[in-house]
Amino acid sequence: MTEPAAAPAAAPHSTAPRASAADRRIRRMPERQRDDRAQLDALLDQELVGHLAVVAGGQPLVVPMAYARVGDALLLHGSTGGGFALRAAAERTTVAFAVTSLDGLVYARSLFDSSMNYRSAVLYGVLETVPEDEEHDALVALSAHLMPGRPAEVRDSTRKEYAATRALRLPIDEFVMKARAAGASESADDGEDHSAWAGVVPLGRAWGEPLASELTPAGTPLPESVRRLLEA
Repeated sequence: MTEPAAAPAAAPHSTAPRASAADRRIRRMPERQRDDRAQLDALLDQELVGHLAVVAGGQPLVVPMAYARVGDALLLHGSTGGGFALRAAAERTTVAFAVTSLDGLVYARSLFDSSMNYRSAVLYGVLETVPEDEEHDALVALSAHLMPGRPAEVRDSTRKEYAATRALRLPIDEFVMKARAAGASESADDGEDHSAWAGVVPLGRAWGEPLASELTPAGTPLPESVRRLLEA
């Protein structure tokens, strides 16, 4: 759906040519491109999972990851035992991070004209390792995006747990965003059989009934963070 027209920009000190702003333009249905940073922030703040794309060992690698937007950067976390994201940061390799929201299915009177309503963005940049003195706050912010209010309800991570995790930051400098938010294409003289239903089926999202763990005592009240999630 989002269609960046060229390969990602080259990392600093790379001999590969850097993509120009024109290379990032949407070529198919360019009217759907969105350049408004507020629309990008709204998409990033709504979603919880994106896909990080890197080239490792000469091979493409795409991995789903939780993230959080804090100001002008995305926060990600990398395992010290995993390595690919940390290597990309150390080598200052340009990466791509994609986030998509499917907002509805568009039923037209032909399969060719049927579509989706969506918002999709791809961010390009170089990962940075969050400095050690900022790492605690970064990991808390990441958890708070996924589970608002939860960090205040549970113990802090141990030194061993922190040692197994590294916080990474992707500056929001370069992005391509594409969106569709419209009904089915139709007109009074389009020659279609208008007795066939056409329209949009919006896609909603709701959390299910919370399931307590086996060791949680019966009758333990739901924490405020869970109640807030269910009420959102």
